[in-house]
Amino acid sequence: MGMDVSRVTDLKELDNNKLFNIINGSDSESFNEHYAITQKEEERLYQQAVLQYHLLKYQFPPKSELFSTSYNQHIRRTYEELEKEFKLELLNYDLSKFLDFSLLNTFNNLPQNGKIMVEYVWIGAVDPSGDLRSKTRTLDFIPKSADELPEWNYDGSSTNQAEGHDSEVIIKPRRIFKDPFRLGDNILVLCDTYKPNGEPLPTNSRAPAKEIFDKNIEAKPWYGFEQEYTLYTPEFHPLGWPKGGYPAPQGPYYCGAGADKAFGRAIVEAHYKCCLYAGINISGVNAEVMPSQWEFQIGPCEGIDAGDQLWMARYILHRLGEIFRVVVSFHPKPMEGWNGAGLHTNYSTELMRKEGGYQLIVDAVKKLEKKHKDHVENYGQDNHLRLTGRFETSSMDKFTYGVGNRGASVRIPTTTFNSGMGYFEDRRPASNADPYLVSSLIFKTTELED
Repeated sequence: MGMDVSRVTDLKELDNNKLFNIINGSDSESFNEHYAITQKEEERLYQQAVLQYHLLKYQFPPKSELFSTSYNQHIRRTYEELEKEFKLELLNYDLSKFLDFSLLNTFNNLPQNGKIMVEYVWIGAVDPSGDLRSKTRTLDFIPKSADELPEWNYDGSSTNQAEGHDSEVIIKPRRIFKDPFRLGDNILVLCDTYKPNGEPLPTNSRAPAKEIFDKNIEAKPWYGFEQEYTLYTPEFHPLGWPKGGYPAPQGPYYCGAGADKAFGRAIVEAHYKCCLYAGINISGVNAEVMPSQWEFQIGPCEGIDAGDQLWMARYILHRLGEIFRVVVSFHPKPMEGWNGAGLHTNYSTELMRKEGGYQLIVDAVKKLEKKHKDHVENYGQDNHLRLTGRFETSSMDKFTYGVGNRGASVRIPTTTFNSGMGYFEDRRPASNADPYLVSSLIFKTTELED
C-alpha cells in the first residue's frame, strides 16, 4: 500500500527518498486508490513534495522526471511554471538567509593577521560579449603595483577558453584596485589571460589593444565611456515595471526623480561610491530614457587604462547585484519599443584638445567613415537590434556625423565646434561592447592608418 499522504500536513518531516517517490509517481496510484482526496489537495501535496525535495537537494528536476508518469501529467503544470515557482520560493524564502550580506558585517571587522585577500578578476568567454570571473587568494604582503603580484591559473574548460585535456589558463595581474567589499588592505586585481606557453588567448583583447596603443603613446588618447545598463529582478523582469504590463511611455524617466520614475537608485548610488573607493575614475551617473535603465560614465582615461577601469566598474556592478538581488544586463536592446543601451565613446588626442584641433577631429571622423563596417562588426553583440535609425540611434548600414546630432553615428559636441578644439563621440558601440576593442580600433583607424 502507498503512503498515507492524507495524514501528512507538512512534508518537511519526510526524507528525500519518500519525497522523490511522490514526485516520481511511484506512490501516486496506490494512495489515490486508498485515500479519497480532492484534486486540489492532491495538487497541493504534489507541489509541496516537489518543492521540499528540491529545496533539500538544491537542484531542479529534469523534465523527464516531471512528465514521466500519468500522475504528473494529471497535474497539468508545465515544467517552466514549476521551475519559475521553485526559483521564486528559493529566492524569497528558503535561501534568503544565505543572501543576507549584512551578516558579513561582523566578520569583515575581524583582523587578518598581516595577510590580505586578493580578488583576481578576468574575462571569460561563455558569454560572447565577455563574462567576468574571479577567485581569491591570500598574500602576506601589500603590493605596490600589479607587477609584484604572482601569476595564477584557472580551469579554462569551464569558461569556454580551453579544452578539457589541456585546460590550464594563466592569468597575469595588470591593474590593482582597492576592494570596496572587503575594505582594509584587500584588493581587486584585473588580469588578462594566456596559454601556458605565454601566448595570449584568442579571447584576450587587452594584449593586442595595448600593442596598438604602444605604437604611438605620444598621441595621449583620452576616452570617456558612457556605460548604459538595465536592472532586472532575479526573475528577469525589468525592475519597477508592473507585472504583466508596461509602465507609462518613455518621457519622464531620463534623469527623472521619484518613486514612479527612478527604479534602482540605491544600487546606482552604491556603485558610484564603490567605484570612487576602488580608485576608478567614474565621472557621473544618470537615469536613462527607459525605466530601470541607468548610465555611469568612466573617464577621461588614457589608452589601455580606459578599458581596465570600465571592466572593473562592470565587475563591481555585478557584485552589487548579488547584494541587492538584482540582475544587471548590458544587452543593447532589452525591450522592443523602447530606447536601447549603448556604450557611447568620447575620444580625443592631445592635438585635438589644443587650439586648431577641430580640423583633426573632422579628419579623424572621415577616417572612421571609411572603416564603418569594420567598426560596427566589433562594437558588440546584437547591435543590429539597436542601430535602426530610431530611438536616438543611427542606421547600422549608413555612416553619418554632425554637430550636436544624437541621431548620427558620430556626434561632434557643440562646445567642440564653437571652441575649435575638443573631442567627438562615437555613438555606435553597443552597451555590451568590449572597451578594449572599441578604444583600440578607434585609435588604430584615426592615428595609425592613412
